[in-house]
Amino acid sequence: MKKQFFVLFICLFLIIMSACGNKTGNQANKGNGGSDKTLVLAAYGGSYEKKIKEAVIPKFEKKYGVKVKYITGSSVDTLSKLQAQKAHPQIDVAFLDDGPQAQAKAFGLLAPFDEKVVTNLGNLYDIAKDEDNIGVGFGIISTGLAYNKETFQKNGWEPLKSWNDLADPKFKGNLVLPSIANTYGVHLLIMAANANGGSEENIEPGFEALKKIAKNAVTFDKTADVSNYFLQGQIVASAWGSSRVYTLQDTGFPIEYVVPDEGAIALMSTISVVKNAPNNDLAQKFVNFVLSEEVQKDFAEELFDGPVNKNVKLEGDITKKFPYGQAEIDKLIKVNWKLVNEKRAEWTERANKEIEISQ
Repeated sequence: MKKQFFVLFICLFLIIMSACGNKTGNQANKGNGGSDKTLVLAAYGGSYEKKIKEAVIPKFEKKYGVKVKYITGSSVDTLSKLQAQKAHPQIDVAFLDDGPQAQAKAFGLLAPFDEKVVTNLGNLYDIAKDEDNIGVGFGIISTGLAYNKETFQKNGWEPLKSWNDLADPKFKGNLVLPSIANTYGVHLLIMAANANGGSEENIEPGFEALKKIAKNAVTFDKTADVSNYFLQGQIVASAWGSSRVYTLQDTGFPIEYVVPDEGAIALMSTISVVKNAPNNDLAQKFVNFVLSEEVQKDFAEELFDGPVNKNVKLEGDITKKFPYGQAEIDKLIKVNWKLVNEKRAEWTERANKEIEISQ
């Protein structure tokens, strides 16, 4: 009996000491400017995730004494999560391409910015702004063509010049194309239409051109990151974003980015605070942090995202790797996302039935 009492006493003593230790640790953490808060981001994967985790998140965690949790997914994946969590949001900040962001706003999934906190809104190019301050562009790139320079030179092929070049039979079995499920896929369809006498309002020439291009495709990618296809030698060309291409080129891989003769299309990466987010105040601070001159420069130098903050000053060859300044932004083709999103379900169904599934 004495032995049992002694064991019980020791157990109670250890539990009390453990509780005191945790309390002391938490107090010490808060005393050093720490916080129990964890900001939850839903954002892009691949090279984007790697660079944001290396260059951006550690600075924010240190500045505000908080933790950041990163949930990886494409824009479509993140939009689906926001819809599923609408009644009980678990995500604070969402990174989305401009098309899905427009959908998220229309669905009532996003919150307006507090202009007293997001003070950098006043420093942005107009293209980045939302008229209701519900979401904002934080980086601008373009969607054009990418090709393996080494393979092209070895085969004596001319560099790609037109969206229609993707239909050349010599590329059969050597292309990966973006699925209509992601923004690059929508851009490819629109530019295939533009290059053949069509437009967003007259998309039929785009479908006809895409059927020809699709004959050369090994698959349709839904992840927005086709790096591995290039690295493993499975493909020689694709339609892709400038930032993704230059990030891969930065590793030493012989990939080139081309603005086709018909033009490149603007792709705005956006950041938004989720409506009824668990940490709204912190989320607003994070958005302002991302729009600051320091972080905008990080995004430009690490991810080749064109800065949207007009006060960011850059020099040298890096300014040729993204739209830098108002004059370059003006050259890009802009998508009418209101119109496109009204047609997107119809286009997606057609592309799935007539093009992607048949490959």
